[in-house]
Amino acid sequence: MGTAKFIFAGAAAIGMLALPAFADDMNGMITRIDRLNNTISIQQMQKGTVGGSAGGAGSLQEYKAKDAGMLESVHAGDRVTYTATATDGTGTLTKLQKQ
Repeated sequence: MGTAKFIFAGAAAIGMLALPAFADDMNGMITRIDRLNNTISIQQMQKGTVGGSAGGAGSLQEYKAKDAGMLESVHAGDRVTYTATATDGTGTLTKLQKQ
């Protein structure tokens, strides 16, 4: 019985590691907005170095907006600065600002 608990605890820890890490003030481009379901998809922009391929596309993430009003002033194709958190395996958009 103790071994089973250890295995399940290990699997839960691995599942938590699979969640994307969110940082403050990420930059991206909106690829899709679903105002009926209050979700938004953002293509995260990779940070580049001088002489590098700055502005390259990074991972695509879908977020649930903290409140519906956040999505009213933005459209697909807009570049944004945003902040998100992970709650129960779901990304929640907490801040969204058009660049």
